[in-house]
Amino acid sequence: MFKKLAEVSLTTLIAIGAIIVLAAIIIAVSHKKQRWSAKMLASGALSIALSFILSCIRLYRMPTGGSVTLGSMLPLMLFAIAYGTTPGLLAGLAYGLLQYLQGGWWLNVWQFIFDYILAFALLGLAGIAHNKDEKMMYLSIPFAALCRAVCAILAGLMWAQDSIANGDALVIGSTTYSSSLLYSMVYNGVYIIPDMLICLLLAFIVGKQILKIMKSGIQK
Repeated sequence: MFKKLAEVSLTTLIAIGAIIVLAAIIIAVSHKKQRWSAKMLASGALSIALSFILSCIRLYRMPTGGSVTLGSMLPLMLFAIAYGTTPGLLAGLAYGLLQYLQGGWWLNVWQFIFDYILAFALLGLAGIAHNKDEKMMYLSIPFAALCRAVCAILAGLMWAQDSIANGDALVIGSTTYSSSLLYSMVYNGVYIIPDMLICLLLAFIVGKQILKIMKSGIQK
């Protein structure tokens, strides 16, 4: 086991260290602001697990990463809406790590941070609808998805620029792009926008019921 650990690259160790530090910061902040009950921990674990399972149901898969799933972002967003932004950020961070372990890859540390740490952690920003009118849920979901999209676009921009440097063409379908930014925006929009729309549809169908179940154990 120790031999395998010794073979881990410095880049990997730095990224893992970044995850640990970010998790410690979120936990420290949330500990001061909110008490983690057994109900909250159970809801968080269940939300992460459900999002992970739904992420495996791919309706469409992009060639170099990213998929349209059966609303995999929604359980994490609903958890954030029920318990607040900070717990949502932590749940998203844990989910991002699971996504990487599922078969992720990286070009450099910054691309890893944007693609697997920030992109999924920021789904917790759906927590802006916490303790707000239920209609805010339908605004917080696209907002959190947009934050994820920005991170994915920045990560994709790094990949696109590296591809151009290696002489590779930026192609989506039958269209070739000369702008790495435009390429990244189109590429990530192709799967994140449909995924967000599916989340909105499912939220409209079952979102309120799930929130009531989650909030039923919150002490006021």
